[in-house]
Amino acid sequence: MIRVVTFLLAATVLAGGVVWFADRPGDVAITWMGYRVETSVMVAAFALLALVVALMLLWAIVRGIVRSPEQVSLFFRHRRAVKGYLAITRGLIAVGTGDLRIARKAAADAARLSPGDPLALLLTAQSAQMAGDRAAAEQAFRAMTKRDDTKLLGLRGLYIEAQRRDDQQAARQAAEEAGKVRPAPAWAGQAVLDYRCAAADWAGALDALDHMKGALEKAPYRRQRAVLLTARALALQEIDRDASRAAVLEAVKLAPDLVPAAALAGRRLAEAGEQRKARKILEKAWTINPHPDVAEAYANLRFGDSARERLARVQKLAGLMPGQLEGALAVAHAALDTREFTAARVALAPYLSAPTRRVATVMAEIEEAEHGDEGRVREWMARAMRASGDPVWTADGSVSDRWMPVSPNGRLDGFAWKVPLAEIGVTRPVIEMAPPPGPADVSMPKPGQVTAPKPPSARPRKTAKPAAKTKPVEPVIPLVHAPDDPGPDSILESDPVPEPTTPPPQAPWQRFMQLFR
Repeated sequence: MIRVVTFLLAATVLAGGVVWFADRPGDVAITWMGYRVETSVMVAAFALLALVVALMLLWAIVRGIVRSPEQVSLFFRHRRAVKGYLAITRGLIAVGTGDLRIARKAAADAARLSPGDPLALLLTAQSAQMAGDRAAAEQAFRAMTKRDDTKLLGLRGLYIEAQRRDDQQAARQAAEEAGKVRPAPAWAGQAVLDYRCAAADWAGALDALDHMKGALEKAPYRRQRAVLLTARALALQEIDRDASRAAVLEAVKLAPDLVPAAALAGRRLAEAGEQRKARKILEKAWTINPHPDVAEAYANLRFGDSARERLARVQKLAGLMPGQLEGALAVAHAALDTREFTAARVALAPYLSAPTRRVATVMAEIEEAEHGDEGRVREWMARAMRASGDPVWTADGSVSDRWMPVSPNGRLDGFAWKVPLAEIGVTRPVIEMAPPPGPADVSMPKPGQVTAPKPPSARPRKTAKPAAKTKPVEPVIPLVHAPDDPGPDSILESDPVPEPTTPPPQAPWQRFMQLFR
């Protein structure tokens, strides 16, 4: 609406000006080089306007002729850029669909039409990776590292290629170079952290973790820093006890439930004579995660104590979390040291109906120390062999007798106190149990043949009613062929068509004729 009003106002002003000039006629005379031209003001104004328009058209024509080479070049560059963009689009789609032929052709076209373009370099690298040409892929990634906008992408590609050929030195160099960029990508910080942990460079690992602080949540950062501080404290305990104590105390503040940190802090504080502070740390760790290392450190808070004093201290610790197996085992071990066998038996009594291996082993030690009964000792050791497992330090399918900050696969804080393979459960029997033999299955012994008596569970039972038919157990692995594999025993060109369970539908006139048959 505003534009319409503006246009009308401008037209009105222009028409008014023309009328004003028409109402006030005048003459214009020009004398130049002996010539005299006389005309009206109106004609002179239109002549001047026509001259200005002619000059503008002439300037536009001259300017277009002068700039025509640049315009032609710009046209061809734009056309080339469009073709390169289309080639990159086709190539990236082909990479996503796994079409190697189209991807390589599009990468060649993109490199020819748009040399140095970031997406063209990426397409060249990815198509080379699809074809297994690692040299071409690395060349493309190195070209990316020379540009500021694709440097991180190139370093990421070099890191992956170095890992594929198992060149840890090159992978570490690429990760550390990417880690210098601010903000550093998460993969680079994690890779640098893993490499320094694998080399037991705990100070460098702490620096790498500090660089990752902005990319991590608060809880994972505190946990990983506590693990690294504990590892550093363990490494310094024979070199610098004061630095070891300072590091492990910081680790306990960050993660009070970290058992190795709490146990080491208790020992370092006990050595320094700070038993009260050590007791608080160990009691807090015990209430969060009862562990034998915590119990051992708590029992030895004061050097030179008698066995009875250690037993009383362990009983106090176990009383903080009643009903815990670790507390009962700690009390039983301390009672064995004082030869108070009754206290040891009372502590383990709630767990004797289904003992674990450690419970059965401790009971064997009690029997040997109290009575020297070899029969009872062998009985408990046999039960220990058949008993369920106890928690141990487990990581990546391996078991360790002590905690370590890095798992065998290089994972920080990978070890956990748990029963090995406890998460693997069986939902149904793998082997179907055969039914007990009936009277017809019992065969008479041959003359001279000695038969052993069968256990009561294997003898046939006499029942008043016939046994009901049991539903067959479905196989653990279904015996079917893969959709694209006909199998070795398939000799038919097509799968046999099963017989229909219901008769095919009939036409209405066929059902009507059946009434008269």
